[in-house]
Amino acid sequence: MKDFLSLEKQLCFAVYETAGEFNKLYTGVLQEFGLTYPQYLVLLALWEKDQITLKQLGERLHLGTGTLTPMIARMEANGWLRKERSKDDERKVFIHLEKKAYEQKHPITTKVAKEILACQIDLEEYQQLMHHLNILHTKLKNRLDDQY
Repeated sequence: MKDFLSLEKQLCFAVYETAGEFNKLYTGVLQEFGLTYPQYLVLLALWEKDQITLKQLGERLHLGTGTLTPMIARMEANGWLRKERSKDDERKVFIHLEKKAYEQKHPITTKVAKEILACQIDLEEYQQLMHHLNILHTKLKNRLDDQY
């Protein structure tokens, strides 16, 4: 039992260290585009489905409006996207990608892919890691849902 409690045997620490390495990787890649990692996630979500509401974007990214609103404002100021109030319901704010976001999609995603490939993670391993992380996430989430 004592060995299990060592720092090196803690799954949470392994995930923490891995997240730190991902942060370094993405910071290095995205810096030349003037993007942060959370802003990149916004772009990924909007490249999949553009012209969604701020609320839908927050749900997609699991981010509250307090976090998302200033990030969207910075991205709008830097020409990545624009906000537009619904003419039918002024409470709804739609987020639209600007030309810059479409023009930079290929250079950004190509550079990200190059850095991931540099980690020597092949497609099968990548898919397995995603599968296991999704299972872990579900188990952790369900544990919290059951207890609280």
